[in-house]
Amino acid sequence: MGIAQTQLRSVPLIERTHTDVKLTLPARPENVSVIRHVLGAFAEALRLPDDLVEDLRLAVTEACTNVVRHAYPPDFPGPVEITIVPSEEQVSVVVADFGRGIGSSSDTTGPGLGLPLIAAIADEVELQPVPGGGSRVAMTFARPRPGDVA
Repeated sequence: MGIAQTQLRSVPLIERTHTDVKLTLPARPENVSVIRHVLGAFAEALRLPDDLVEDLRLAVTEACTNVVRHAYPPDFPGPVEITIVPSEEQVSVVVADFGRGIGSSSDTTGPGLGLPLIAAIADEVELQPVPGGGSRVAMTFARPRPGDVA
């Protein structure tokens, strides 16, 4: 009689209206593909349309690449933080860093098309400073409703 018995009870599951994802990784080039993979898996779980998934992947890749290239000195890859918040109407994504902030990078190489590209494919884009240093790119993508014409 030394074995304790555990009673199992049926507990009703609480249905959530959304699930948030927060991912923090070192801002290294190889982690951009990790972020794309996680975003793709999350989008698949939400059953998002392929066009929306591709827009999300492209915008998040551009924002993360900006962090890798501009936010931190090459010898100190600080963190990049990605937050994904889906709702019935939209998917919101925030890419944040805690580095130099937008506009303060000395790296002037490259065409600088990342932010204009993000603005062209997202429904809303907001650039925000992070208190204490860094930047946030907040992006919103509308979710098509059943019956919407592509």
